[in-house]
Amino acid sequence: MGKINTDRLDKVVADARREMDARAKGYREQALKMYPHICGRCSREFSGKNLSELTVHHRDHDHDNNPADGSNWELLCLYCHDNEHQRQLEAHMGNKSTSESKGTTATQNPFADLKSMMKGEG
Repeated sequence: MGKINTDRLDKVVADARREMDARAKGYREQALKMYPHICGRCSREFSGKNLSELTVHHRDHDHDNNPADGSNWELLCLYCHDNEHQRQLEAHMGNKSTSESKGTTATQNPFADLKSMMKGEG
């Protein structure tokens, strides 16, 4: 087999990244003009140098859904944005923890005898 020419593929990937970055820059700038520079989850305020830590989250997780009124956006800090996507991923996986997905669940119930302990019978 001959050497594969990756120049064309590299160009396609580079073009796609440029377009994605340009689109993101557009809706980010719009969202920053529309909304106060505050994380919608933790209420941390952003300005100056740390403004780059404030991201635009798409409520419906569709980065192509960018209505001009900003109704699909919310500003989240990097940490809350990561947390939101992790929660979405876990919900999509059926909300199973790592141990549950391996079939090993906890068997102890610390509240099993709570009723009798509350009555002073335990």
